[in-house]
Amino acid sequence: MTTRGAGAAGRGVRGDLFDPHCPTRQLLDRIGTKWTSMAVRTLADAAPDEVRFAELRRRMPGVSQKMLSVTLRSLTSDGLVSRRVEPTVPPRVFYRLTELGLSLEAVLAGLRTWAEDHMAEIERANEDADQETGQG
Repeated sequence: MTTRGAGAAGRGVRGDLFDPHCPTRQLLDRIGTKWTSMAVRTLADAAPDEVRFAELRRRMPGVSQKMLSVTLRSLTSDGLVSRRVEPTVPPRVFYRLTELGLSLEAVLAGLRTWAEDHMAEIERANEDADQETGQG
């Protein structure tokens, strides 16, 4: 069963990607980023242990502090990651995947594997398309 409105998805009814008002589209935008995939993978590798913010940043080459913060805030808001703060100075912040987040890791792992396995083919196709465009 699919929904025909944003409200239905909030009530536990399956979403519908093709419905322009369904929040499934926004969810896919959030979970489909490289930073989300890297953060989920890093937290899955550590599961069931927690990982501090600074350690996550070290394990994710190229991510800025701001982008990691935005990514973790989104994952936490979606219930995929839990956040724990120790009231020290400065505060120590820890993250771990929830059960829902662990279920997402299995899906993202397949997508990452596909991308890594087919990257050379994709690059060749892009080069071919660039050459065709340059000749046209």
